Amino acid sequence: MPEAPEKFNTAMTTWQEWQDAPWGRLRYALAEANLLRHLDGLGGEPLRILDLAGGDGGDAIRLAARGHHVTIADYAPPMLAAAAERAAADGLTELITCVEADATDLPLDLTEGQFDVVLCHNLLQYVDDVPDTLTAALAPLKPGGLFSVMAINRHSAPLNIAVREMDPAAALAALDTDQARTQMFNSALTLHTAEELIPTLQNLGCRGIAHYGIRSFCDYITDDARKHEPAFYADLERLELATTARPPYMHTARLFQLTAWKHAG
Repeated sequence: MPEAPEKFNTAMTTWQEWQDAPWGRLRYALAEANLLRHLDGLGGEPLRILDLAGGDGGDAIRLAARGHHVTIADYAPPMLAAAAERAAADGLTELITCVEADATDLPLDLTEGQFDVVLCHNLLQYVDDVPDTLTAALAPLKPGGLFSVMAINRHSAPLNIAVREMDPAAALAALDTDQARTQMFNSALTLHTAEELIPTLQNLGCRGIAHYGIRSFCDYITDDARKHEPAFYADLERLELATTARPPYMHTARLFQLTAWKHAG
């Protein structure tokens, strides 16, 4: 992991405010909805889910609320402490386990292929070696289990710059680079596309890969104040849910999500 955890620790307040904002709520609502399309295929029993780099539990809390057992692995203690607090507040302590660990250097007991679902959300943009990271992320997953990976979509960067910053020259430059920076965590990013990752997942034994877009419209609507209005947000969420798997919108969404099944044998 190339960035020091202190960068993430100092951004906790900003990060939590972001999650509560409309764009943060959409990110988690859409990811959950896309996962639910597939979880029934794993049977009706409570599932064992591993949330790699799961932070303060934004995904995990939603899945635990559905009765699943979720292990959050993250290397930032303040994030894990916040996840434990959220679990306690929601009465989910027995369903949430927090483990301090790097996503690519997990304790041995987490790498034995005992998880029904593994999440690798918003991690890839921070790592140097994507194939090695994905290999490590798939190791804890049972054969036939569900894998979900999410990352910032490089296709969205020029659009986002042109629309949000009104800077066509910078948008033009963004067409030919995979490098960016996050202000929230003050970290360098390497941006990817779903089209690049799909062959990598296939080479690692994944099958039945589905491509979703997260926030296909929200980030290109410049009136952020309107998004806080309940009626407007409800309409926006319906629009996002309707287009998350609908071409061509997932190709220019701010984030992409890929779900895949680990080859059973």
